[in-house]
Amino acid sequence: MLFCISPKFLGATSTQYRFMLKGLEEVEADLTQLNIPFFLLSGDPAEVIPSFLRSHEAGALVSDFSPLKLKMNWQWSVAHEIDIPFHEVDGHNIVPCWQASAKQEWAAYSIRPKIHRLLDEYLIDFPALKAHPFPWPEKVENDWQEEVRKSATRWDRMPDINWAKPGEKAALKHLEEFIDQGLVRYHTDRNNPALDGQSGLSIYLHFGQISAQRVALAALSSLTDSSAFLEELVVRRELADNFCYYNPQYDSVQGFPDWAQKTLKEHENDPREYLYSIDELEGAKTHDELWNAAQMEMLCRGKMHGYMRMYWAKKILEWTRSPAEAIKIAIYLNDRYELDGRDPNGYTGIAWSIGGVHDRAWKERPIFGKVRYMSYNGAKTKFSIKAYIKKVESECSP
Repeated sequence: MLFCISPKFLGATSTQYRFMLKGLEEVEADLTQLNIPFFLLSGDPAEVIPSFLRSHEAGALVSDFSPLKLKMNWQWSVAHEIDIPFHEVDGHNIVPCWQASAKQEWAAYSIRPKIHRLLDEYLIDFPALKAHPFPWPEKVENDWQEEVRKSATRWDRMPDINWAKPGEKAALKHLEEFIDQGLVRYHTDRNNPALDGQSGLSIYLHFGQISAQRVALAALSSLTDSSAFLEELVVRRELADNFCYYNPQYDSVQGFPDWAQKTLKEHENDPREYLYSIDELEGAKTHDELWNAAQMEMLCRGKMHGYMRMYWAKKILEWTRSPAEAIKIAIYLNDRYELDGRDPNGYTGIAWSIGGVHDRAWKERPIFGKVRYMSYNGAKTKFSIKAYIKKVESECSP
């Protein structure tokens, strides 16, 4: 097995690198027990991987699927530099992205039946891993300490998080606790930021430390109704991959649907009551205590509550000069501070919030045009803002 670390990957910081590397170190130990070598490389994948394959006289290359254009470009570059078979599999999803749909889908309602029709074929148990009959002829030595040390100099010296441990074993333990204790509350509590109602599995899914398929099988084996959870895990997650795969403009205004681009353009010059710089937003220095709490939650925990991500992104649109500036800032902050940033779910969520992707036109209003609006008073009717702020302050206190 080969993993190539790309420095400064889409704005990732040392926190994300260290979490990823600790998980990979565990992978190496597990594979060693199966006589499977693990090679850790560093550099531009388009250059490093072909060189490695040639020097080791590899007979074939198998890569996992990603809809992100940077990774897809790496794959195309590698493919043009090698002369051995190159296969791509989609272990990222349950139903492979290109099997679920051959086009960009309008919304969850359009992709849902397509995925459900294929679940019986793809949602099956994993075969047991077998030890390789022939051990690698030479010892493989990866310098994990050096890679972890170098990761601390990438962009900054961000602190580690303490609420989630990296690696497959930690992911499986987290999944077991959620199935046993959290799944029963998921339907009622998941959209309340003042409660711990979400699964907390997205960081493990993002880094491949657990698969969506394993999580789905565990949820289905529970006696608790898991339909609401599976909708998010399977349908919404694969909808995000669909959007990024079939729309290469997923990280810009040009990726928004035509109706949203038109209405946002018509309201681009509307006066803003508040305008904030990227430094003020990054430092959670706005007039809105709810938004500030969401930003602080992301800064100190590396994980903002899913419901607050929508409110957070929509307010960035309201407080910046244009939709183009808003999406740029939102992606920068999300990818820099969220452990599960640089992910199709993040890009799609921001595009939904700012540009109406997978949504419909709503009542027209200033700045937003016909893009769905969210307000402080609206949030106040759904959950206790004071309780959420108090929760964040408690979690982020030294």
